[in-house]
Amino acid sequence: MRVLSVNVGRPRAVGYTDAPSGTTGIDKRPAEGPVRVADPGPKGVGASGVAGDAVCDLRHHGGTHQAVYAFAREDLDHWESELGRAIANGAFGENLTTEGLDVNAALIGERWRIGGSAVLEVASGRVPCRTFASWLDERGWVKRFTRRAAPGPYLRVVEPGEIRAGDPIEVVHRPDHDVTVELAFRALMLQRELLPGLLAAGEALDPELRETARTYVAKHRS
Repeated sequence: MRVLSVNVGRPRAVGYTDAPSGTTGIDKRPAEGPVRVADPGPKGVGASGVAGDAVCDLRHHGGTHQAVYAFAREDLDHWESELGRAIANGAFGENLTTEGLDVNAALIGERWRIGGSAVLEVASGRVPCRTFASWLDERGWVKRFTRRAAPGPYLRVVEPGEIRAGDPIEVVHRPDHDVTVELAFRALMLQRELLPGLLAAGEALDPELRETARTYVAKHRS
């Protein structure tokens, strides 16, 4: 299990984003050398946890529980085959392109040590948005991506450090529940009746998703 590339994006003006700045950092490219990761601060204030990476819409992206986004090279290869086009590392807006790790089977609260110092914790799955769909320019993309339920995880930074291409990924903690990235995504996007089960992940679950699950439980308590 290793990092194939660490990817960062620069602000780019586009006509298809509703970000107030009119820019997006979704077009991420592999960085040369080590890249520092650290907790960027609360959502709405903090941006990316990856040094040199742009988050252009703080309303929906960035912050502690979306500090780093990972996507598996194996899943990019799947989409290459299905879409019939080359997909480079970073093209899905991921900060870390991984190899040899089923990132969607990772548990919420699972911790990865990457390289010699950084420790990241799985917080939730990525939710596809209009910018993602427009960037890829694929008809019906949000629905197609959602149906596969392999979104890749957002991670928070537990211990800051430097990450570079080739760094090994070691799973150093797996919590005692069964709430995976895939399950959390399915509950939010496809099968709302699964939402109550997400609460088993406790405080490790992204606060917004945790609140969604609690609201669902309260509504259906009767």
